[in-house]
Amino acid sequence: MIRPQDLLCPKPEGLYCAPGDFYIDPVRPVPRAVITHGHADHARSGHGAVLATVETLDIMGERYGLAFAETMQAAAYGEAVPRDEVEVTLVPAGHVLGSAQVVVRWKGLTMVVSGDYKRRRDPTCPPFEPVPCDVFISEATFGLPVFRHPDDRDEIARLLRSVAQFPERSHLVGAYALGKAQRIIRLLREAGWERTIYVHGALERLNALYEKHGVDLGPLAPATTTEKRAFAGEIIVAPPSTLQDRWSRRFPDPVAAFASGWMQVRARARQRGVELPLVISDHADWDELTATVDELRPGELWITHGREEALARWAELHGVPARALALVGYEEEGDD
Repeated sequence: MIRPQDLLCPKPEGLYCAPGDFYIDPVRPVPRAVITHGHADHARSGHGAVLATVETLDIMGERYGLAFAETMQAAAYGEAVPRDEVEVTLVPAGHVLGSAQVVVRWKGLTMVVSGDYKRRRDPTCPPFEPVPCDVFISEATFGLPVFRHPDDRDEIARLLRSVAQFPERSHLVGAYALGKAQRIIRLLREAGWERTIYVHGALERLNALYEKHGVDLGPLAPATTTEKRAFAGEIIVAPPSTLQDRWSRRFPDPVAAFASGWMQVRARARQRGVELPLVISDHADWDELTATVDELRPGELWITHGREEALARWAELHGVPARALALVGYEEEGDD
């Protein structure tokens, strides 16, 4: 009898597939890796061979240099790639540009590794695609019932109302450099903000990469002018670390905004000195996590990292056997 752990099992390096001899999102260099997306807690340099979407490979090349692995293989969404005895397919995860779930098939057994994912619409990447499976291996970053994210369009509307209310002030939006920043910019465009958006230098190369892959960000400009008055009434997007940094002093009485799922925890907003918390996350909230398990109804649910206990308990109560893998090394490098 074939057991799921014969196909995928947790090891210190990450999830290991013995029949295919590869790791998924390994946390240290390995001979063969399949990478779900470009965030640094999942995509590390130094592997022998890497399989990922072309967008994720481009992101890794931008961040680590073109020699980030000995060999690289790009797989299109839905393309079946053989790995020894195993068939590997990447399907959209809806997390960031190029993000993918890893579908692993072997001897009639199908296991799906979600990577990081969300179910709501994101104008910068394809939506999550549910795949029927025997075992679903899910993240649980926001795996508590308290985490229910509002509509991101409502959060952007709050930002624009603040801009209109305080035309003499600039609005500095802290957003993680890969994924969140570009999503915020696209959401602003969809909400009708056609003016130039100013960006921190740390975002420029990733913005250009998104544009290269067909994500139109509209007019952008570096936030480098020395004239404070020039930024009155404007929106600046920058990494969250800049909110309390000297860099932010160049702007006129900036309204500090921060786009993160953690902004639902008001104490976190206060700790960071955030005046305008924007609850916008690139991870599934509690309702998305539970709805996904309910939709898939897998034979088993494995939970890689995050708030595993509550989601595992919910699954058990709804007839889905669950186990927490408690994998280490997948703390988001930025803010969710």
